[in-house]
This record gives sequence, structure tokens and C-alpha cells, in this order.
Amino acid sequence: MEAPQHATACQIVIQLARIGVIAAVTYYCAKWLVSTIDPTNLAKKKAKEQAKLQLKKINKFANAGKELKLCDFNCHELMIASHLVAPSDIEVCWADIAGLDGVVQELRESVVLPVRHRNLFKHSQLWRPPKGVLLHGPPGCGKTLIAKAIARDAGMRFINLEVAVLTDKWYGESQKLAAAVFSLAHKLQPCIIFIDEIESFLRVRTSGDHEATAMMKTQFMMLWDGLVSDASCSVLVLGATNRPQDLDKAILRRMPAQFHIGLPQEQQRLQILNLILMQERLHPLVDLAKLAAMTPGYSGSDLRELCRHASVYRMRSFMRDIINSAEGGKANGECLLLSSELCIVMEDLVKSLVTMNASKLQTGCGVLGKAPDLD
Repeated sequence: MEAPQHATACQIVIQLARIGVIAAVTYYCAKWLVSTIDPTNLAKKKAKEQAKLQLKKINKFANAGKELKLCDFNCHELMIASHLVAPSDIEVCWADIAGLDGVVQELRESVVLPVRHRNLFKHSQLWRPPKGVLLHGPPGCGKTLIAKAIARDAGMRFINLEVAVLTDKWYGESQKLAAAVFSLAHKLQPCIIFIDEIESFLRVRTSGDHEATAMMKTQFMMLWDGLVSDASCSVLVLGATNRPQDLDKAILRRMPAQFHIGLPQEQQRLQILNLILMQERLHPLVDLAKLAAMTPGYSGSDLRELCRHASVYRMRSFMRDIINSAEGGKANGECLLLSSELCIVMEDLVKSLVTMNASKLQTGCGVLGKAPDLD
């Protein structure tokens, strides 16, 4: 009787082992098949590698015992972490921003100082940075530069959130990614969530919105409210837009600190030109004050492009001289001597200004002003 019972027990064990092996093989084959079919699999792998690199940079400046590990984050948080920027990688500082002294001073006092010195006023319910800051104004006036300078000055991690990252074709994934933004920022705090062109994502809600988009906006705002209620959380949502009128009213309520970054005036344009051309070789007769007076309606980005065009004009003229010199048999040493004396002259700047004015008028963006006069 014992022998048949023993044989039956062995058969049961063998059968269970077979089932276990088949189940394991089926599981890993199905997992491999799903990962192969998934079109986002390659993007997820790249995001994981990028997140690993960024976390390694952050850990160099982290306190002992507070190092971040890759296993501390889920797959959705790693997708967002691939857009993380360490403070050491931010090259923009306040010295790189000219013509916005008043706004810079206000931002440093109301946003940066409460973050850097939050331990000094733990007992206060009011000495805290805002949970939302909105920078609005015309394009090219320095909103993105200000956002980066805030992150560097405050020593905050910087998530450069792109709207495309939050969109996914699988139902429910967009909501998970939106939740991952705030859970990741909470783990990385102090942290800035920067959304450029925020009106493209959080515009006014209408009945015509897609269901997935409406759900993602709602969840984003609910999680944002969680930051507001948590007084100890050092996470700041920073948005930039040139169309504040398109933002939802609920979003504007969550961004109490709003700063207008307008077009620079003449004195501000002079400061910007001095900053742009500080490292360039200029002819002694270049009059930047006169150039600032000739550029009404120009943003900081426009002024940089104007100076770049002037430099290109001078370089093109120099290259033509080199070609002519080579054809004339002039030595290379003489050409190098000429390159050391190469500098931007006022004529190059005015020529660039005329070209840009013509382009602006053709596109309907120009301000009709007085024709440039060199006399």
C-alpha cells in the first residue's frame, strides 16, 4: 500500500513542478512579447538611462544618507525624471539677465529667499514661497532664463516638463504620468516643475475637450492642491506663457505670484546690448546707446539675433577678403593678422537692423519706426 501512495506523491510533485515551469516560461514569454510589441519600450529604456545619469549628478551634491536610488522610483516617475536638470547643469544665473532688475529683485525676495532660508522661520505660517508662479509677457523677453536662474539660485532640482511626455495612447497612462510628476517632485524636493507655454496644456476647459485631456487636467490640479495644503513641501510649479488670457481661472488661482515680463525700454535695451556684446570685439565708433534708441519694440531675443547677424556680416566680409587674398597670392600670416583685428562695426549693426525690420514688417510683427540714421 505504501509503494502506490509514494508513487502518487512523486507524480503530484512532478506535475506541480511541470506546471510551475510552464507558468514561468509563459509569464516571461508574454512579458517579452508585450515589451516587443509596445512602441514606447525603446523610449522607456532611454528615459531610464537618462534618469540614471541625472540622479547620479544630483547625488554628488546630496547630503550623506539622502542619496537617491533608481529603485526608489517607478517606471512613470523615471519617464518624468529623464527631463530632470540638476542645479549644477544650469548655466544661467542672474548676471546673465539684463534690463529686468525690478522683477529679478522681487523674485529673489519672494521666491528664492524663503526656499533657501526656510529653516529660519519654521514657526511662521506666512514666510513661505508660493506654490505657483506665473511669468507672462511677449516672446523672447527672458521668461525661461528667469526660471532657470531661480532654480540655480535657490539650489532646487529642475523638472523641465514637456506636455508631450504626459500624453500616451494607452487609456489611463496620462493620468499616471501626471501623478508621477508630483510624486517625483516630492521625492526630489526642493524642486521646480517648469512648464513652458503652459497655456497649451492648462488652457480654459470647455465642453469640447477630450475625455482623457479633461481627466488629466483635473488630476493635475487636484495634485497641485495637495502641494498647497502640505506646508512642509518645497515644490514650486513655475509656468511661462505669452497668452495668460487663455489659462483656466482655476490655474490662475493656483499661481498667486504673477510677474509680467514686458518688452524692454530704451535703457533696458542698452543694458541687454552691453551684456550680449560684452565678450565681443567692437569698433571704438560703435554707439550702443544710439542702437538702443533705434530698436523700439525689440525683445532681448531680437537684440541677440541682431548682434549675431552683425557678427555674421563681418565674418562673411572677412571670408571674402581671405578668398580674394588667396587668389592674389597673399600669405596666410597676413590673413591671420587681419583676423586678430576683426571687429564689429556700427555699419554691420545697422545693416542687421534694417534686415530684421524688413522681416518683421513682412510677417506683421514689426514696429514702424524712424529709419536708421548714421549721421
